[in-house]
Parts: sequence; C-alpha cells; structure tokens
Amino acid sequence: MTDSTSMPHKPLILIAEDVESNYKLLEIILKKEYDLLWAKNGREAVDYAFSAHPDAVLMDIKMPVMDGIEALKEIRRHNATLPVIMQTAYAFDTDRRIAEEAGCNGFITKPVMPRELKMYLDQYLHRDNA
Repeated sequence: MTDSTSMPHKPLILIAEDVESNYKLLEIILKKEYDLLWAKNGREAVDYAFSAHPDAVLMDIKMPVMDGIEALKEIRRHNATLPVIMQTAYAFDTDRRIAEEAGCNGFITKPVMPRELKMYLDQYLHRDNA
C-alpha cells in the first residue's frame, strides 16, 4: 500500500485563456511543476476559482462571456488573497492600471516569457523557499 501523503503536492494553476494555442504554450511552460486547470472564458474561470480552489490564477484580459477584469472583480468579492496574474497581448498602460485597481497581483504581456511567468509564480507559491 502506498502512502499518498508522501507524494509531493504540485500547486494547482487555473489558466483562464480562450485561445487554445496560448493555453498550450502555458501548458508546456508549467506542466512539470504545476497541475493545470483550463477555463476557456471568464465565467468558467470564476466558477473554477470557487470550486477547484486553485493556488493561483493566470487570467487573460480579453475573453468571451466575461472578460478577465470582470472575472477578477468577481473573484476579489469573495477571495482577496488568491494570487491572480493578468496576461494580455494588449499591453496598454490603461489595461495595467485597471487590472491593478481590480486587485491583480501581477501583469504580464504575451507572448509570455517563461522566466517572467515563473518569477511571478515563485513569488506567490514558493514563499517558504525564499
């Protein structure tokens, strides 16, 4: 009989991204260190944030059904501490300001640079190693 408590726990990252190729890129970067959950729109992201209890969220700003800013605001109404890192191909200062005002913990632009993404995740998920 194996003891499941001896297996290392991989943090769960919720990726809110409507474009499959963008999700696949994030999957390649993250799958070795993290368990991943894919939401294809902002409404799914909010639902998964509450039901799956991820350790962090990567939230695209431009998505169908509910955009990333509205999804972030909805998450923040119920959870002020969940790390949410916004990602967008539209790197305007106004987008960054709006995301920060809504409560994001970080902001990265696409194409995502693996080092920058891992820096943010390490900052919020590996505090005990710092």
